[in-house]
Amino acid sequence: MQKRKDPKVFGFELLLDCYGCKDEVCGNLEHCYSYLDKLVDFIGMKKQSPPSIFRTDRKSFPDKAGLSGWVPLADSSIVIHTLSKKNYVSIDIYSCKPYSQEKAVEFTRRYFEPKRIERQFILRGKHYFDSYDKS
Repeated sequence: MQKRKDPKVFGFELLLDCYGCKDEVCGNLEHCYSYLDKLVDFIGMKKQSPPSIFRTDRKSFPDKAGLSGWVPLADSSIVIHTLSKKNYVSIDIYSCKPYSQEKAVEFTRRYFEPKRIERQFILRGKHYFDSYDKS
């Protein structure tokens, strides 16, 4: 029997959509900052700088009040967007270093207590390591 070989790709991207999150967490700046800050270590990544997070302008975007933030990683980044009115959180974890999807989902579930999580996993740069004529 032949051993399965994992594909050689440039990056790994996990997209999480969290619905029905615990009340008050989507608008809590400190909570979402802490999520970004602590998730990095939990999945074995390294920060290039501390997370940046800010509130969405409620006057300009009344239906999209919430938070947006990101933390730059040595291997890429983690991005978060929240919509307070709907208790919704959108997360994008992108890295050229492999990481555990399960650990990321487990950590997210504990932090936001969503009723439902949808997830997509994308292999990025599938042909990055292919040799081809550049002339």
